[in-house]
Amino acid sequence: MVDVPAPSKTANVASTTEHVDAGELASNSGENSLAPGSAYRIKVERSLVRKLDAKMFLLVIIYILNYIDRNNASAARLQGFQSDLNLTDTDFATVTSILFAGFILFQVPSNMIMNRVGRPSLYLPACMVAWGLISTLTGVVNSFGGAVACRFFIGLVEAAFSPGSFFLLSAWYTKKELALRVAIFYCGNLISNAFGSLMAAGILARMEGVLGHRAWRWLFFIEGAITIAVAFIAVFILPDFPHNTTRHLSPDEQRVAQLRMREDTGEVDVDSGEEKWYHGAKLAFSDWKMYLLAVSQTAMIAGTSFSTYFPSLTKTLGFGTTQTLLLSAPPWIFACIVALANTWHADRVGERYLHHAWPLGLGIIGFIMAMATQPTNIGARYTSLFFMAASYAGYIIMFPWMAASFPRPPAKRAVVLSFVNAASQLGAIAGSYMWPSTYGPSFRKPFGITTAMYGLTILLNLVFRQSLVAANKKLASGEAHAFEDHSDLAKLDAQLDSVAGPAAGQSEITRREFRYML
Repeated sequence: MVDVPAPSKTANVASTTEHVDAGELASNSGENSLAPGSAYRIKVERSLVRKLDAKMFLLVIIYILNYIDRNNASAARLQGFQSDLNLTDTDFATVTSILFAGFILFQVPSNMIMNRVGRPSLYLPACMVAWGLISTLTGVVNSFGGAVACRFFIGLVEAAFSPGSFFLLSAWYTKKELALRVAIFYCGNLISNAFGSLMAAGILARMEGVLGHRAWRWLFFIEGAITIAVAFIAVFILPDFPHNTTRHLSPDEQRVAQLRMREDTGEVDVDSGEEKWYHGAKLAFSDWKMYLLAVSQTAMIAGTSFSTYFPSLTKTLGFGTTQTLLLSAPPWIFACIVALANTWHADRVGERYLHHAWPLGLGIIGFIMAMATQPTNIGARYTSLFFMAASYAGYIIMFPWMAASFPRPPAKRAVVLSFVNAASQLGAIAGSYMWPSTYGPSFRKPFGITTAMYGLTILLNLVFRQSLVAANKKLASGEAHAFEDHSDLAKLDAQLDSVAGPAAGQSEITRREFRYML
């Protein structure tokens, strides 16, 4: 039934205790009160959120680079990557899809390591350096085997970033703030499709033959080098977790960061030292809802496979390489706007499922438009690309919904987010083989498959929503409890209560009132 609780990190608990007890605690009353609703608390919280937003925006830039490095083979294909390496369509699909093999293998271990180590400000940039270096080396490959090896290892190290970033965001933002922040973060993906196309257009148009190298090789050289440079900057900007981040935060801002997350569910967002290190994984893998989400996300990712071949789909409009890459940008800018508006409204009204379903419905309309029109009908086909791109707004809303549906312990949340994201990449592997050039220029068969995948996703996530409805009924009736009891976490609750000064037992009241977001 409902689940959560009981983590696995004595270090986290000890660290939190140390920070809460250190120094003079804020007054429980008066002008320095950290109690919810107090003028001082509001001031501190606003300052905290502004600092968080500024720091976390770097994740958007990193995500742009992440997806550019991941998808630059598609742009390189337009100017000789496939022909220079003598790759068949199947070979190229293998080069594209092998990345997801490494991506799938390392996501769960990576999130468990990051949660255990507790230093995402070092862990994530280290992985960035690795994938930037491998991406750069892709520019020197001369064979199918070399390309496959580079793409596999890029996927292996890139596996840390997406689930790690989702987990980091969920550790700092409340469930009423998270969807919009995830959308801003994920706009790095959407913008990368636009910005990556613009960057590729410039490099492919101007770098041909420079220093004796093909332009597509310069594409890998330049984009990989930029990733490495940004990684070194990220070390000094990214935060760790609320209990162990002191850099750039005042003591009261750090305390409020912990209080916010405790008030969101009624339990502190740290792992209990009373449980083994693998307890969070055990909770996650024994929860059937995680597998349901894994299947639905796999179907959705298969449906979004059109994005990998977006330049090729735009090419069917009949324009040259540079024009094609430039025309590939506006649909993704539109998708960004839709995603931000959709998640802002979802946070405002506290709803998830309908905000997930309608963008996928818009994507289905786009697929049907593409199937029903000829490539010569430029207006209809180009409009359909906008609808397809906008469907990503439905994909984005799933990550904050998952985080809110598996809130405690953080070790469990880390595993759920990474497992679902990793398993869903099976859809990306399948999707890599759905768009052979022989299906062009109409691509009716792939569009038919993507339509079916989106329909299946909408149905499976409706089942997930209804399971949460049933869980909420049991919570309301007292038949079930959302959290386990741990003495060390109760002690931390008491210490945070002494900081904020709420009425005794406030955290227990919040726990009893906790309900899953639908």
